[in-house]
Amino acid sequence: MKPLMTLAALALAGTAALATPASAALKEGTQAPDFTLPAYLAGKPFTFKLADALKQGPVVVYFFPAAHTDGCNVEAHMFSEAIDKFKALHATVIGVTAGNTGELAAFSTENEHCGGKFAVAADEGAKIAKAYDSTLMIRPGWSDRTSYVIAPSGKITHVYSSLKPQKHVQETLDAVKAIEGAH
Repeated sequence: MKPLMTLAALALAGTAALATPASAALKEGTQAPDFTLPAYLAGKPFTFKLADALKQGPVVVYFFPAAHTDGCNVEAHMFSEAIDKFKALHATVIGVTAGNTGELAAFSTENEHCGGKFAVAADEGAKIAKAYDSTLMIRPGWSDRTSYVIAPSGKITHVYSSLKPQKHVQETLDAVKAIEGAH
């Protein structure tokens, strides 16, 4: 009977580990991996280059699991509502996902999502998410919900990881304000 109980305990622990999001391994102060991705802004395709965006000011790179899913819809809408605050601080916001990438053009335009106010990029195969250690363990090939704030120097100044979308905007906005306050 004991071996069955041990096996059950191991199975339960394994299930709990799979249900936990990956924690962001890239720490504050490390150099952000550079990337170039196909993206959409208000339904129009373009190429997003992190290096170019950093020349304009801080960059918020927020990874999200998939377009047109409940939490991601909420998070995108919250970023669209706050985008003027980010722009006032010379910050660029880019959403990056490996999930439902074929839907990003529509997702970028719809008022209940991005509303055409900021870009979203397609990370096929979650290659960039892997470089940022932001992959979702419960759905391999999709990105976790992790937000990074990157200073114009390319250094990561803030990391926030939570599958709940509600705090990502305030966390990143406060971090961008801290960068601006340091100058």
